[in-house]
Amino acid sequence: MLKIHTVLCRAGTMDNYAYILIDEATGLSAVIDPSEPAPVIAECTKLGITPDYILNTHHHFDHTDGNLALKELYKAKVVANVNDSARIPGFDIGVEPGKTFALGQSIAQIIDVSAHTQGHILYYFAKDKALFTGDTLFNLCVGGLFEGSIDEMYTALQKIKALPDDVNFYPGHEYTIHAAAAAFHAAPQDTNLRNYLRRADEKLKQGQPVCPVTLGEEKNCNPYLKAETLDQLKKLI
Repeated sequence: MLKIHTVLCRAGTMDNYAYILIDEATGLSAVIDPSEPAPVIAECTKLGITPDYILNTHHHFDHTDGNLALKELYKAKVVANVNDSARIPGFDIGVEPGKTFALGQSIAQIIDVSAHTQGHILYYFAKDKALFTGDTLFNLCVGGLFEGSIDEMYTALQKIKALPDDVNFYPGHEYTIHAAAAAFHAAPQDTNLRNYLRRADEKLKQGQPVCPVTLGEEKNCNPYLKAETLDQLKKLI
């Protein structure tokens, strides 16, 4: 079983999320997308763990700036898309889209979603119903197209939509409130969206992350996932 701990980084500026994963069967652990070292180190100390791996979804600095400090402190191996190795600080282990990465007995499928950046990948732990989406999918919105095209984003979103509805997704940023107005404007009478926003507001007021949200909920409320054709998506981006 995979235990997941959410760590807020760059609070109040970019509001990144890093995630600490622990494979309970073996005790092996990993950090996903450490934006900065201090909050991650504090959480690792609290949990009493020494992470074995650092998993990156893509090369942007606000997902990799903690790599080198954590690698030096914990001797952790940096894992990322083999096709993006030159842009990942401290790169050690390459993973390939369509194949898997094993964190002990917890197995992640590697899914290519090049669009936000070329070489962006998702880590999908099917058995644990957990999907780490980096800057591809956020609550109620998607990532900007820094290196890819709308066509590529459409393809990436189809891959996410094909995954089971009961999978929980964990995004790379807390953008729910920023995205709420556009989502509400697109569907002001949508009861599912109203309930989604109510639950999100309750969590944020309690100082909790909105994530995780199931893909089923997100498919019902996120206007980008609700787009059924490429033309519909183009009207949103």
